[in-house]
Amino acid sequence: MNGNAQSQEWLAFLEEIVAEGRLIQASFSSPRRKDDDTARKLTVRPIKLKSGLFYQFERYQSNKVFHENVAPDQLKEQLQSAMDRYKQVLFKTPDADVQVLANKKGALSLVARTTAAKREAVPQEHNRNKAYVLPDGEPVPFLIALGVMTAEGRVVKAKYDKFRQINRFLEMVSDVIPELPRDKQLTIIDFGCGKSYLTFALYHLLAIKEKLPVRIIGLDLKQDVIDACSRLAAKLQWDELSFSVGDISDYDGDSSVDMVVTLHACDTATDAALLKAIGWEASVILSVPCCQHELFRQLAQPALKPLLKHGILKERFSALVTDAVRANLLEIAGYRTQLLEFIDLEHTPKNILIRAVKAGKTDTGELMQEYKCFRDFLGVSPYMEKMLE
Repeated sequence: MNGNAQSQEWLAFLEEIVAEGRLIQASFSSPRRKDDDTARKLTVRPIKLKSGLFYQFERYQSNKVFHENVAPDQLKEQLQSAMDRYKQVLFKTPDADVQVLANKKGALSLVARTTAAKREAVPQEHNRNKAYVLPDGEPVPFLIALGVMTAEGRVVKAKYDKFRQINRFLEMVSDVIPELPRDKQLTIIDFGCGKSYLTFALYHLLAIKEKLPVRIIGLDLKQDVIDACSRLAAKLQWDELSFSVGDISDYDGDSSVDMVVTLHACDTATDAALLKAIGWEASVILSVPCCQHELFRQLAQPALKPLLKHGILKERFSALVTDAVRANLLEIAGYRTQLLEFIDLEHTPKNILIRAVKAGKTDTGELMQEYKCFRDFLGVSPYMEKMLE
């Protein structure tokens, strides 16, 4: 079979499995070029999201995994593009496993077709078999009281996104439990706690599951919300969980705090919470910023005019700049800092969590120089930096 016939056979096969929705999985390997832009491995599988059928491209690159969801009408083009970057791919279909190889000249051919036991190309739920910290099916009193679970422990369908958010948050907390002091009762403050789903989850994890001596305070500006949370804490008989009305900047109820949590505090309220945490030398800081207006008003770098002249792009860019400023200032203040995806972007654009762990005194000269160069290029004067000074 000549090269052209081989290529036609490959394209016909690809056209067939895409048009008929017969792809179960495609596993690409052996990159043609050894460069930073090509993942060492690529896996494609159908998944079911709220908005319908998609194909998830899972790339393994530099010890990290990246995901991209592709619509069915873009699948063929994306698979062809991927095949240009790899020497081989194994396709799994309902009735066969098909291997495609590229020769030294790049021509593609089907080299093996193995008959498989009959199977269905059924898209998997996006979070199939997820090992949650709080499993679906096991009654959790505070989740039942908050309407997230039924009395039997089943997650209420309308609350599943909240259930996933709670578990994602607890995963991130679980990672840093070893960083917390063990020779005393822990003091934790949740600034801007709101309805306190995550505050109750935090107490459940640390006090109930991990059996750590802990005292948690939730702070919010809304009296009715605080009253409701206080009633629930009393109902659960969680004596070391309390709620108060107050402003982040004015809070002075504790001289020593081990963990500071701030979720969706608006604009510079997030900075105020981070500054409090730094002042206390808190061991752990967890922050999910919300609206970020401060630097939006300041950004005016002429070189970035093609970006900044569009309001929606400027808004997103200023949010990223704000979080970069916060992360770098935390590092300068002696914290190991990570920016993590809190929940899937499909649910909310406010999906970045800043996680910082106290690292002790380090030489921050180079970090400071990097930060100043970044700040001065953008021509901004961040609130958090001014307050640190």
